[in-house]
Amino acid sequence: MVFVTRAELADRLRRPLRRELADGCQDRVVAGGLERLLENLAGPFPEVRRLLEGYRELPLEERAKRLEAALALLGDSAPPARPAPAKPQPTPETVGLETPVETLPLGPGGKKKLAALGVRTVRDLLHYYPRRYEDRRALPGFRLLSDGEKVTVTGRVLRKELVRTPKKGMQLVQAVLEDRWGWKLTAVWFNQPWVMKQLKEGARIIATGRVQRRGRYTTLAVEYFEDEEGESLSTGRITPVYPSKEGVSQAFLRRSVWRALEALPQPPDPLPEAYRAPRDLVDLPYALRQVHFPDDEAALERALARLRFDEYLFLELRVMLQSGESALVGRVFEVREADLRAFRESLPFPLTGAQERAIREITADMASDRQMARLLQGDVGSGKTVVAAAALFVAARNGAQSALMAPTEILAKQHFQNLSRYLWPLGVRVELLVGAMSAAEKREVLRRVREGEVDVVVGTHALIQEDVEFKDLGLAVIDEEHRFGVLQRRALLKGRPDVLVMSATPIPRSLALTLYGDLEVSVLDEMPPGRKPVRTKLLPAKLRHQAYAFARQEVQKGHQVFVVTPTIEESEAMAELQAATRLADELRALLPDVRIEILHGRMSAAEKDAVMERFRRQEFDLLVSTTVIEVGVDIPNATLMVIENAERFGLAQLHQLRGRVGRGDREAYCILIAGDTSKRTMKRLKVIEESTDGFYIAEKDLELRGPGELRGTRQSGLPDLKLGDLTKDTELIEAARALAKEILERDPYLNAPEHAALKRELQLRAEAIGFREVI
Repeated sequence: MVFVTRAELADRLRRPLRRELADGCQDRVVAGGLERLLENLAGPFPEVRRLLEGYRELPLEERAKRLEAALALLGDSAPPARPAPAKPQPTPETVGLETPVETLPLGPGGKKKLAALGVRTVRDLLHYYPRRYEDRRALPGFRLLSDGEKVTVTGRVLRKELVRTPKKGMQLVQAVLEDRWGWKLTAVWFNQPWVMKQLKEGARIIATGRVQRRGRYTTLAVEYFEDEEGESLSTGRITPVYPSKEGVSQAFLRRSVWRALEALPQPPDPLPEAYRAPRDLVDLPYALRQVHFPDDEAALERALARLRFDEYLFLELRVMLQSGESALVGRVFEVREADLRAFRESLPFPLTGAQERAIREITADMASDRQMARLLQGDVGSGKTVVAAAALFVAARNGAQSALMAPTEILAKQHFQNLSRYLWPLGVRVELLVGAMSAAEKREVLRRVREGEVDVVVGTHALIQEDVEFKDLGLAVIDEEHRFGVLQRRALLKGRPDVLVMSATPIPRSLALTLYGDLEVSVLDEMPPGRKPVRTKLLPAKLRHQAYAFARQEVQKGHQVFVVTPTIEESEAMAELQAATRLADELRALLPDVRIEILHGRMSAAEKDAVMERFRRQEFDLLVSTTVIEVGVDIPNATLMVIENAERFGLAQLHQLRGRVGRGDREAYCILIAGDTSKRTMKRLKVIEESTDGFYIAEKDLELRGPGELRGTRQSGLPDLKLGDLTKDTELIEAARALAKEILERDPYLNAPEHAALKRELQLRAEAIGFREVI
């Protein structure tokens, strides 16, 4: 066995001591302080340890004298000249969250390196979280390594060389490393000749890679390495690994964060103790220290829980404040059980348990003195319109008017027909107001609305024109709210009615709570009895002819067919039209006896509505569409949905498209044609083939694609989370949301003194938080 000599140990200790003296004795050359270094390296030199004991508390002049004496003891005959008096170093009194990072002792080029990572202030640095951690509390010696295992080890570089293999001409960097017990191994980097410049003989490095043992020889195929640089931040602990760029080392980032924590050990905590304690949340200074340099796994988990909670809390606060609806007094409706019983008894079918639950939640909101702001989300066919009808009936029984706004005329007409069927027998007067009506018809409807002769008016954006005047608007129901602009919604809500938003896009509760932070959420997660699930089949593109042979059979039975291709970017609208035309021509040649029409993105809204209306009246058999077919449009005779290049849609979007068929009482089918048949793609599409539960599919979509793509092309307003995970954090989001509501109910504009830090932090995070203005 080879042992490290006393002279080698003295040399390892001398170098950082010389750097400390040359740096002006600021106790910053070694992260954690010089005394931490002495604990690790000065065991054989007790006289040096005694000389430098209590170094941090000594005045600068005394530090310099003792360093010179220590270097002399270690055989350094010519210690470096002392530098000129150093500039005053930042202290906790002079450093704040918005202090520029260059005020910290970062070393040459530090500011530029951090700027490349978007880090400009102390606050940025403290919130520049590690992307993962490595347990380096007890790194194994080389003698204990097993063949084939992946390990992280530390060793001193004894020698290095660049070797070119004779057969394949591969360049190998080989370095012989020695551990602290004297055992050696050869570290190998494949085709990375630049590593030669980064390896310095005599330096200690930390390397991660796969072990290979051949007799007495041990090699390590290196995947990742860093220079330990004499620091104590890279080993002997749970070590943070940060997102980085070329030229910005992990050692530099750890040292920079350590300096920030030293300069600002007690950053202001925006969350008062009164809010933290009941939720078992640690304070912010502790959380920031532990997320970067955890004492153990439990401390790291507690730190992450606090910082994730903060992300969601500020997201919810932002959304609630942005909506301006956090604590509005609303109308109080009297909800009579006799009215609800009469409503149920008038229906030709029983309500599901989920519908009953949603009606209870909505009517409880209507009966309270706060303005209702509730999202009703449910799968296609789950019966949202009936639930809305119950709320409209309660409003009418209280003498108030209601409005239901749909994004298109065809949907508005559909809602009008359904609501008339549910409410007319109960004496509720329902009217339709859409752009296609004649001027005389519109004038008459407007008069009746103005004079209170109408209880419920159903329409499109025509409802929010200036000449629509309600006598007493008490309830607004908005279908597929994302189709309307914020100003359009606000125009309808001038009188502060209760608001019910409906969406047929099932999304996981965690995402609903962040996307619609200011809305309570009711979920219809149960389908009415008797509704048949759409039978779904996944086919590779080479078998697509089978899909169209089946389409011909359905048409021959008198049924109708949808064929959908992925939307092309708007900038390529002409290409989209050409693609649609080409597919339609191809199908006309393949199915000469089938009547085929197209729906594409270059059509106006009125043209699209006209095509859908003709399809509903069965004037043709097969519709080729390059746009997502309107949510909620009923074509009862359509029994087959064929989706080309299905891999280009999100799972939730595919489920939405599938819901366009099976609206009648016939067996319905959906065929997914996959242009990409890779294992990963087919696994994802199998979720649709095997499940018809929209909420399960949405959860899988969130896991597989992440929130950014969950709702197809609608990506605005999704939360920008550094630590949060929407697939796992539902309980945390609900807790943060509850606290946000509690805070804003007490202090709607965060003007109270105890909320000053909270308000400031919210302002600082404003640009980093994704939010949507929902109401």
